Amino acid sequence: MLRAAFVTRQVPHGTSLARETQDAILATSALTEDLSVFFIGDGVYQLVSKQKPQGIACRDFSPTFAMFELYDIENIYVCADSLLERGISDIDLVIDVERLAQPEINQRIRQHAIILNF
Repeated sequence: MLRAAFVTRQVPHGTSLARETQDAILATSALTEDLSVFFIGDGVYQLVSKQKPQGIACRDFSPTFAMFELYDIENIYVCADSLLERGISDIDLVIDVERLAQPEINQRIRQHAIILNF
């Protein structure tokens, strides 16, 4: 079975890319049981709870992250360095994720046969 990784670096709002990436993750989970999701750089902002994107005429898609558990997406990683640089703590996050330092993130990403960067 091929191991697939989604690496997301995009802010959650302003374009539809983050929301569409989330849709692609959910769809791909039906095709493989070995799926990992990595939030790096500005991508960590997608995980911040209590966002109010309606103020900029965007839809709040963060509640959809709760569906990851229903879709058996268990390998969810966030770059601890990116969180620290942006002043985001674990209590600010909408779902439970595993915090990894950047070198360990890079090592885990390389273990996948398919790597999709967004």
